Amino acid sequence: MAQRPLTVIKGDGIGPDIVDAALSVLDAVGATFDIEEVAVGKAALDGGADDPLPDDALASIERTGLVLKGPVTTPSGGGYRSVNVAMRKHFDLYANVRPTISLPGTKSRYDDLDIITVRENKGGMYSGEGQTVSDDGQRAEALSVITREQCERILKFAFEMARARGRKKVTLAHKANIMKSTSGLFLEVGRELAEQYDDLEHEELIVDACAMKLVMEPKNFDVIVTTNLFGDILSDLCAGLIGGLGLAPGANIGDKCAMFEAVHGSAPDIAGQGIANPTSVILAAALMLDHIDQPERATQIREAVRAAIAEGDRTTPDLGGEGSTSSFTEAVISRLR
Repeated sequence: MAQRPLTVIKGDGIGPDIVDAALSVLDAVGATFDIEEVAVGKAALDGGADDPLPDDALASIERTGLVLKGPVTTPSGGGYRSVNVAMRKHFDLYANVRPTISLPGTKSRYDDLDIITVRENKGGMYSGEGQTVSDDGQRAEALSVITREQCERILKFAFEMARARGRKKVTLAHKANIMKSTSGLFLEVGRELAEQYDDLEHEELIVDACAMKLVMEPKNFDVIVTTNLFGDILSDLCAGLIGGLGLAPGANIGDKCAMFEAVHGSAPDIAGQGIANPTSVILAAALMLDHIDQPERATQIREAVRAAIAEGDRTTPDLGGEGSTSSFTEAVISRLR
């Protein structure tokens, strides 16, 4: 039987090390792919490309419809545009899914959290539209636009996902009290759709109150759905509740394509030292297996990661251990054999 094609983007900084770790884990669990490796962002430019999102990378993703991706550097302020945002727009990856699940053995304030943040991935302030700075540098502007179609798509995605996974509650985070146009539309559509899901509890929270309650009583949350910028912030907050971004995978889902990634940065300060924690991208690979209907293998990976961290088996320094990227990966793989 032909192997499933997969585009692999190893990324920048620690990206190649942790993506290689995830590929080793996939191989160990028996999930093999026909891999096409491409470069984007800084890695592409360093390799001589004229664009941080080269045509060969776009063509590969068009062919495979499936991406495993490491962290890609996005310059702050000036420099080239965000490759992550560009890919989400180009491939219509409208839903960003960030699960937050407590892992025993981590530096976490909580031990039994299971929260999913669903973020609209294309519109709103985070999209980067309409950014201008006046010639004298005294005034800067950006444009926030969200459509009813975007609201309906992401809200329906969140409700359907919650129902399919046996979840009990969906919290809609907004700022409609101040941003009456954009957040107001999101809230209006959310209320309309919630009526179709009377088997799910529906909660509305102003985003700042949502952030406060996540810190104080995170166990009261189940599924959170929100707009692009708020989702970026709240999902990172949730990652902080379980020990940091190194433990948090992410998925970007569209109708024809899906991209699974580590959500943290490229960490150039530790690149090449072999001590990066590969958990985020290993768990992203498990999300990918769920997506392509291989849930048993996904579960095996999660259980192996969970056991290795709980037992402190060759864990990386960020987890309090003295291990390396490769030693921790081997600890995970040993539990899959």
